[in-house]
Amino acid sequence: MFKIEGNDTASPTVKVSPSLSKSVGESQRKLLFVGNSGRFVCESLTDYNYNCIFLSDPAKAYSWLENRMLSATELPDAILCDLKLSNGDAFSLFDKLKDHARLSQIPFIIVSEKCNNEEKVNALKKGIDDFYSITDNPEDIHNRILFLQDLKKQRMNQIPVGPDQQYKMPIAKRLFDVIVSGTALLFALPVMLLIALMIKLESRGKVFYVSKRAGSGYQVFDFYKFRSMRENADAELQKLVKFNQYGGKSSFVKIDNDPRVTRLGKFLRNTSLDEIPQLINVLKGDMSIVGNRPLPLYEAEMLTTDLWSKRFLAPAGITGLWQVTKRGRKEMSERERKELDVAYANHSSFWMDMKLILKTIPALWQKESV
Repeated sequence: MFKIEGNDTASPTVKVSPSLSKSVGESQRKLLFVGNSGRFVCESLTDYNYNCIFLSDPAKAYSWLENRMLSATELPDAILCDLKLSNGDAFSLFDKLKDHARLSQIPFIIVSEKCNNEEKVNALKKGIDDFYSITDNPEDIHNRILFLQDLKKQRMNQIPVGPDQQYKMPIAKRLFDVIVSGTALLFALPVMLLIALMIKLESRGKVFYVSKRAGSGYQVFDFYKFRSMRENADAELQKLVKFNQYGGKSSFVKIDNDPRVTRLGKFLRNTSLDEIPQLINVLKGDMSIVGNRPLPLYEAEMLTTDLWSKRFLAPAGITGLWQVTKRGRKEMSERERKELDVAYANHSSFWMDMKLILKTIPALWQKESV
């Protein structure tokens, strides 16, 4: 299927048979793997036309990248790295690369024999692009590499994804957000303290659930909610994908009657009290009172086409068009939700926001548990 040539000092490559490529005319991609499990990962990616460079030593990998940069040679499309290396770990190599303007633009993905959730969270917190098990679907890794390449290129060139403009929040909208969120937080403080106490009494774990979300222009930020699920609920998500309200291969994930939700959490969700901490996001400027919901990164990465990426030309918001028109209804399709997000991005205005806020109040008490 492929062969490994040379050794670390000779910059060995894994040659891919052209017959295995997805498209014969497609230009070959370059992938650098650092570590000892590269053979398995590279083998799984041969069907996607990769020419893989395999280096077991991180110091030599760094030197190899630096030499290519200095000589203006084409850099790899992505770097895959073992979590555990013979000389340090993946984090140490990543820290060196992120100090270089060009090298930091290469997607950096960690692979491990087992995808431990705690290790993955630590990696993402450090800024590493993603974390996979060596047994994960190679198509997922390939698609992730393409997405990260696109995203990093756009950020480097300071151009938006899809449309030819970035969203600029009007002064009136931002002023409204600051006044409303600041005032609401002040009055909600006693309620927030009570909810925090009840969460601690019902189940162990943190009071707040903090996750990475993609908002306007695919900007990633820390998103705050009151914890409504049991501890380590994220690790159980893969087991529940088959119950996704939008379907198993959807861009969105919503589990009907999610078993991970606590009794208090169900009440908080049905009354939307779990979303009060998002007022902090609004005050910080990560979000607006009205906008399109910020998406988890695994959802955002699936919405990169010109049509659906338009939803990211609107601010991220606590409430929005799809929430007040379709929220909690099982017949809402994925396409309908995306169309509503795009419609808001295309037609949003201050007066439209005011109408949506007025319609949000009766939508807070949902008919169904979602």
